[in-house]
Amino acid sequence: MISVEHLTKYYGDFLAVDDISFEIDEGHVYGFLGPNGAGKSTTMNIMTGCLSATSGHIRIDGHDIFDEPDQAKKRIGYLPEHPPLYMSESPQEYLRFVGEAKGLHGVQLTQQVEEVIEKTGIAGVKNRRICALSKGYKQRVGIAQALLGNPKVIILDEPTVGLDPIQIIEIRDLIKELGKTHTVIFSSHILSEVQTICDQILMIAKGKLVAFDEPANLEKQLLAPNEIILTTDAVDSELEEILSNVSYITELTAEKPESEFTTVHIKTDHDNIYDLSRAIFLAFAGSEKVILEMTLKKGSLEDVFIELTENGAEAAEPAEEDPVENKEEEA
Repeated sequence: MISVEHLTKYYGDFLAVDDISFEIDEGHVYGFLGPNGAGKSTTMNIMTGCLSATSGHIRIDGHDIFDEPDQAKKRIGYLPEHPPLYMSESPQEYLRFVGEAKGLHGVQLTQQVEEVIEKTGIAGVKNRRICALSKGYKQRVGIAQALLGNPKVIILDEPTVGLDPIQIIEIRDLIKELGKTHTVIFSSHILSEVQTICDQILMIAKGKLVAFDEPANLEKQLLAPNEIILTTDAVDSELEEILSNVSYITELTAEKPESEFTTVHIKTDHDNIYDLSRAIFLAFAGSEKVILEMTLKKGSLEDVFIELTENGAEAAEPAEEDPVENKEEEA
């Protein structure tokens, strides 16, 4: 559906997007995740044809966004971070205007306007002035305009920024529903949001694509368990003796017990933490001490995000002198 090849964007001497390549398939929800200023909005603006690239190619359903902009853009519905709404109009009036701008007329225009109004849940406010609507409803109107023309791809830039918790849940549910009939790409720097909605995650830092996979695979592949936590009736001196013949233990820390039991943190560089767990269990089985509880500390998507995008926010510091890229900072 979407092919991005060696996409690069400079703002003067500042490299905002650094040789990014990826493929997006049809019919999924993709999250574009990264720190503020990482290059998310710049990449999305290039993908929608709103911004030129320094080099590289983007094809939307086989059409190059630079060589065939009209054909490529017909397949894209786009919601910028700040929706371009006309506050003095009602949602219905605004959507009819946008529909006409997209080439819809007559019965087709009326039908599509009514369909997107129903789909985005704004039927109850369709005749009110947009300026009188809550931010959540304004965002829904923005999504409705992106749906006009029945595009195959919906691209949403930070769609939940500034919303209250209830509005955020409603927009997330709407995005998941849209993912059943469209390919949806949205940017965010909120980890929980991406985990909740997305089938696939693209992580970007310092303008580079640093990961692209399912949330569960990112956690499994990039941060496998590397720490064992156990509770035992053994004390410090006994622990050292019990575990003296167990290999691959890089660090052992025993918390001062507040009761008769000790909590022990064991770190390892072993490729298979389950083998080490088995060795520890057998070591205790040969002693007179018991393991009352054993757990593996696993990495979370937040850990992956921090590891991959470490110092990523610093990449945007030169942009403070560049008014164009400063807009990316705010995205």
